[in-house]
Amino acid sequence: MDKGGKGRILLSVTDWDPEVWRGEFAKVAPGRPVVLAPDHPGDETIRYALVWKQKPGSLANLPNLKAIFSLGAGVDHIFHDPHIPDVPIVRIVSDDLSMRMSEYVVWQVLDHHRLGPRYRRQQQARVWHEDRRQPAANEVTVGILGLGVLGRDAATKLLALGFRVTGWSRRPHEMEGVETFHGKDGLGDFLAGADIIVCLLPLTPETKGILSMSMFARMKQEGPLGAPVLINAGRGGLQNEADILAALDRGLLSAVTLDVFEKEPLPADSPLWAHPKVTVTPHAAASSAPGALVPLIVTQIEAHERGEPLANLVDRNARY
Repeated sequence: MDKGGKGRILLSVTDWDPEVWRGEFAKVAPGRPVVLAPDHPGDETIRYALVWKQKPGSLANLPNLKAIFSLGAGVDHIFHDPHIPDVPIVRIVSDDLSMRMSEYVVWQVLDHHRLGPRYRRQQQARVWHEDRRQPAANEVTVGILGLGVLGRDAATKLLALGFRVTGWSRRPHEMEGVETFHGKDGLGDFLAGADIIVCLLPLTPETKGILSMSMFARMKQEGPLGAPVLINAGRGGLQNEADILAALDRGLLSAVTLDVFEKEPLPADSPLWAHPKVTVTPHAAASSAPGALVPLIVTQIEAHERGEPLANLVDRNARY
């Protein structure tokens, strides 16, 4: 145990530089030890774990572990570990993370709305041609799959730009200015009305592979932008990439933006890289910033040690 008796924090991450996070903790909570591994199996000094794609089994045999904090927007990476302890799992809810995601969504919606991919192709071919069929924002419906914290924030920003906005979620949600749909019964009507579909769903057993041909075939056939546009900034496991390519080639989709993929990094031989109707970004929609997130985590830990309940808990059954 540390001298203050508060217990240590285990930082278990892959693909990220752990020293950046430890440095931020040293500034925000200098008396709180942060370690990259337990001292030994059964380490009783570890009280909290902060994780991003932790190695399977890295959280096992910690008898005094009180909670697990996800350092990313999603939590599906945690459940890839079959040895997750039965302790509360906390999602990160941050204004910074929400703003970053909304910036990405607005950027991509506007890019497709204002014919950005078409004009970039024209630039490469040295073609000067203004398409005068440019619709106004209020003629275009943006449908958001997933009305959690990130989806609702993106919807607010899109409404402010004048777009019509709809939303679909697993359970009923209401939001001023947004027509909402829910459950299996509401999905068809949602798909039939959207010109641009933004996917911000969590990855769960129910949503795995949801962006597939069976969904694309139910979308509206023609709108102000032609066939619908798909933007996925949620999780790579939500999409069937072979079906996306087939839907583009069949004209069921007019264009897609993908920030996440079935396998990451996206393999160099993936046809997505070179497809003229695909925009690829490297899982960059909403990066976790230690300077913004560490103070929130420390505040939660300190409140928990005062006996207050943890906020933003994950439903283990729903997996979000």
